[in-house]
Amino acid sequence: MKFEHLVQINDPLNPLLDPLTRDQLWRGLKRRAENPKEFVLALDAADIGTSSDNTLTRTLSFGRLQIRDHVTLIPEREVRYDIEASAEVPGGTLVMTIEEPAEEQLFVRFAYDTKAIAGGPPRDAYYDEYVKQAYVEADVDSIVTIRRLIVEGKL
Repeated sequence: MKFEHLVQINDPLNPLLDPLTRDQLWRGLKRRAENPKEFVLALDAADIGTSSDNTLTRTLSFGRLQIRDHVTLIPEREVRYDIEASAEVPGGTLVMTIEEPAEEQLFVRFAYDTKAIAGGPPRDAYYDEYVKQAYVEADVDSIVTIRRLIVEGKL
């Protein structure tokens, strides 16, 4: 299933919304990759395996379910998650791209490409719509968390 959507970060027409800088947004997206427990409530553990300046290998534990992924960071621009396929988890990608169509008008484009589990049941359109809505809610929550971390002085 391929799916993408935009989350508006700054809204010049909404004086109640504190604008973020590109740097603040970037640091928040990077923190989401490096400290996923702050962003994913159901996550029991996150182990960072190998890492360099611009890559991470992680194992995320949700109870007995483990998800391995590889994260690529393109500073100030993009975070790419490549999820390894397993018997329980379809492989896929998530790419978060910072877009700035005009000065101080920031957006994040979330682009998902998930595969079906090999040998699993066929895709169901109703289920896919449910998953898309869950992605949107999780992504909006990520931006809310970034804003909270900034207010708390943690970013």
